[in-house]
Amino acid sequence: MSCFVKNHLSILFFLLCCWATVHAQQPDSTKKPTPTNLNPFILPGDTSDFLDKYIISELEKVQYAKYSEDLKKQTLQKLLENQKLQNVSLQQKLLNQQIKVESDRKQAEAERKAIQAKEEQAAQKQKIRQLKVKELNQRLQLENRTRNFLLIGVLLLTLLGISLLWSNQQLKKRNRSIQQLSAENLIKELEKQQILTSQNETLEQQVNERTLELNKSLTDLKATQAQLIQSEKLASLGELTAGIAHEIQNPLNFVNNFAELSVELAEELKEEINKPKLDKGLIEELVSDLALNQEKINHHGQRASSIVKGMLEHSRGRDAINRVSTDINALADEYLRLAYHGLRAKDSSFNAAMETHFDPALPKIEVIPQDIGRVLLNLINNAFYAVAERSRSTVNEKAKQGLEGYSPTVSISSRKLGDTLEISVKDNGNGIPETIKDKIFQPFFTTKPTGQGTGLGLSLAYDIVTKGHGGTLEVESKDGIGSTFIIALPMGTF
Repeated sequence: MSCFVKNHLSILFFLLCCWATVHAQQPDSTKKPTPTNLNPFILPGDTSDFLDKYIISELEKVQYAKYSEDLKKQTLQKLLENQKLQNVSLQQKLLNQQIKVESDRKQAEAERKAIQAKEEQAAQKQKIRQLKVKELNQRLQLENRTRNFLLIGVLLLTLLGISLLWSNQQLKKRNRSIQQLSAENLIKELEKQQILTSQNETLEQQVNERTLELNKSLTDLKATQAQLIQSEKLASLGELTAGIAHEIQNPLNFVNNFAELSVELAEELKEEINKPKLDKGLIEELVSDLALNQEKINHHGQRASSIVKGMLEHSRGRDAINRVSTDINALADEYLRLAYHGLRAKDSSFNAAMETHFDPALPKIEVIPQDIGRVLLNLINNAFYAVAERSRSTVNEKAKQGLEGYSPTVSISSRKLGDTLEISVKDNGNGIPETIKDKIFQPFFTTKPTGQGTGLGLSLAYDIVTKGHGGTLEVESKDGIGSTFIIALPMGTF
């Protein structure tokens, strides 16, 4: 309020100063200037007074307007300054109030936290009291349960004692009756033992007699089996020998023919040398023919030697043969031709087509060549027998059933399946019925007529493949279409 009064007093003082300045600048009325009378209708005396008054009034208006304008500006400036000062004071007051409010808030927050801490302590104490009360209640309940269990246990023990006494009396009664029954049973058991002893003696005598008979039968059976196996080996060896004889005849014929040609060429060469005029071209041609014939003779001689060597190795026992790296394709092809020539030696009217489907990239594997050859020979012989039987039945029943165009065919194929080498012997004979397919690998089982088979061929082949070489021998057959025997041999060493 004091600032406002001071501002108004300063404004009044400023107005008084301005009024004094204006009056100090007014001209003196006593000094009358000499006016120039420009208007003839105005009197001279009147003109000077009028002009003075008019000029004074105009000057006063101008000065007053200027003064009022300046006064307004100054007043506005003062008012703005006063307003700024008031704003500053108000801001200071607001800041002080905010500081006070913030301090009050912090104090209230501190008080609230203190109250909350006290409440938490009180709640924690209350929880501790509740836990103690709960623990006491649990202890009381446990004690009550223990007392109840003890009471129940005492009652149960009492009842158990009563029941044991009663059961003891009952057991005594039962023991008496059991003793009586046991005495009777003992007498009966003694009688039964005497009867059983006599029966056992009789049975032992009968068992001994039958055991002697079975041992004698077993000995006879083993001897018969050994004879059959030996006859089977001899039969297969005979078939192999017949095939080898026919097979070896071919290279021997070549050797004889090329030897005769060589003799003729040698005689021609002597005649040409004895001539006075030698024909060098003819001599060189004769010499080259002789060298070629010698190569052919050597080649077919080695072929015959390998056939004889194979026959000798085949006749040895299995214990004397070691596994060697063998070309299965060559082995299968050789035994296919040997089996065919062996059958042709027995029956010259027999004819069949032979097909081979060998994998040229097939690696060599370690096997017993004679054993695998015996397996292949047996399977191939069975295949030729099957197609021969179907061929005969076709010829006999061709007129009745119209069976024409049948071509007996036996094929051998080989391939590699992972770590296994697979050999297949396939024929287009009558096939194997489903009823006997599971029996063909059993010893002494045969479908051939009496005297033509022992029933040991496939059994021995199965044992050689599975037990001797760790492979598998399976058969796939369709009745009336043909059969396929599949040999699977592992590629690794044994």
